[in-house]
Amino acid sequence: MKHRLNIITGSTRPGRAGPVFAEWLEKFAREHGKFEPVLTDIAAFDLPLIDEPLHPRLGKYEKEHTKAWSKAVDAADAFVFVTPEYNYSAAPAIVNAVDYLLREWQYKPAGFLSYGGVSGGMRAVQATKPLLTTVKVVPIPEAIAIPFYQKTLDEDGAFQPTEPVLASANSMLDELHRWSVALKPMRAPAQ
Repeated sequence: MKHRLNIITGSTRPGRAGPVFAEWLEKFAREHGKFEPVLTDIAAFDLPLIDEPLHPRLGKYEKEHTKAWSKAVDAADAFVFVTPEYNYSAAPAIVNAVDYLLREWQYKPAGFLSYGGVSGGMRAVQATKPLLTTVKVVPIPEAIAIPFYQKTLDEDGAFQPTEPVLASANSMLDELHRWSVALKPMRAPAQ
C-alpha cells in the first residue's frame, strides 16, 4: 500500500496562487508513483485562530473544524507544504494549522514547495522548519522553490515548470518516501 502524501496548501487569502502549485504537484506526485497524493487545503477547514479550550496534547477536541483537521493530518504519512512567503516569514495559516494539533503530526517527514519573489519563498520554509520539528515532524532539505512565480504561469494561469523545478520535485519526492518508510515504525501505536 502506498504511503499517503498530504499536499497542504498553506495560504488562505483570496486570490492566492497556492492551489495552482498544489494541483500541479498532486499530478506530478501521482505520476512519480511512490505516494498516494491528497490535496489538503487549509482554507477548506475554515480554522479560526486556535479556539480549542484544551491543549492539543490531550487530543480532546471540541470543535468540528479541529476534528476534521485532526483526521486529515492523522491519515497522512508525509507532507508537502505549499507555501508563499509573508513578510520574510511563514504563512500565518500554516502556523495556526500546525499549532492546532500535536500527536497527528509526529514522526512524519515534510517537504516544501515554496513560491514568491526573488527568494522563491525559501525564507518562509526556513521559518516553518523549527515549528515543525517541535511537533516531531522531520523537515527534509530537498525542496521546490519557485522565484518570481508569476512568470511561471501561462496566460490561463497554469503552472509551467522549468527543468530545475522538475528535478527538484523528483528529488524531494524520492527523499520524502525514504523518510516516510524509515519513520513508519515510529508512527505505530506505542506498546
